Amino acid sequence: MSYKILAVNPGSTSTKIAVYEDEKELFSESIVHSDEELKKYEKVTDEFGMRKETILNSMKNHGVEEKDLSAVVGRGGQLVKIHAGGYLVTQDMKEKLVDPSTIEHASNLGALIADAIAAPLEIPSYIYDAVGSDEMKDIAKITGMPEIVRESFCHVLNSKAMARKLAAKAGKTYQEMNFIVAHLGGGISVSAHEKGRIVDAIPSDGGPFSPERSGSIPLNYIVDMCYSGKYSKREMTKKITGMGGIKNYLGTSSCLEVEKMIADGNQQAKTIFEAEAYQIAKGIGEMSPVLKGDVDAIILTGGVAYSQMLTGWITEYVKFIAPVIVMPGENELESLAAGALRILKGEEMAVPYKK
Repeated sequence: MSYKILAVNPGSTSTKIAVYEDEKELFSESIVHSDEELKKYEKVTDEFGMRKETILNSMKNHGVEEKDLSAVVGRGGQLVKIHAGGYLVTQDMKEKLVDPSTIEHASNLGALIADAIAAPLEIPSYIYDAVGSDEMKDIAKITGMPEIVRESFCHVLNSKAMARKLAAKAGKTYQEMNFIVAHLGGGISVSAHEKGRIVDAIPSDGGPFSPERSGSIPLNYIVDMCYSGKYSKREMTKKITGMGGIKNYLGTSSCLEVEKMIADGNQQAKTIFEAEAYQIAKGIGEMSPVLKGDVDAIILTGGVAYSQMLTGWITEYVKFIAPVIVMPGENELESLAAGALRILKGEEMAVPYKK
């Protein structure tokens, strides 16, 4: 028996989808949402209907009928206190993802869209290796404020998938090796992988700035801006996520455009792009002591890792720690579908999510 699986990966400015028949990709598409289109919506969850329709239209255009699907799997959202692996989408999960207390992020739409497509077909909907999967050491959760506990937020799905691939290439298992993985995308996270667990991580708002995010900024400056009367909460959130980082400096989040600016002699573009590499390298360095220097490899992955200029700069800074392996691309759709397939085949269990 074969299984057809729809994988859905909502990002800040795109919705990436693919349909697989077992391990074979039937089609994939990255549906880009323009700034003009996204400006219509106040909250990310308001984009639900629009994104769902674009997915259904894409499937139709590629000749895939909904009734032929065996399951739908979405990128896991900002759920906390869950383990890595597969979860069934439940009413509790949907309520948690739209709750105002949940960190707003495009990945929250993954489960909502997966369930909306799967439920009428009476097939299961899953999430897999959610962004907030928590395998962190207790010591890593302590902050300088007792009322705030650090939570695990990083690009779990792709980071683990790339670590598994590299371990297999070395003739070992993921559980036998230690890695530092920097996922370089619209948002950037850096994670420490110790014997099959992400034991610590720098989230996209806690470390390097990225093409679309401000990264970590000294808190006193942020407090001053929040109480200046110049910005609403929504405006501050947008400055941090979506309109921050390289986009705020150079008016574009495209690394290809930035590299073209540099080639044309734009010194500011070169300075900003190299500063991003510098901050990413600092984040990698920050994770090295977590593994006590026992690092088998540093993996640079994500869409931005296609930039040889950026990865070259990063490598120069961190190659003294461990060999640097560049594995560009997100590979998240493949990883989502592979996880769902293991569940459908009974090789893994999907846990029903409960608050």
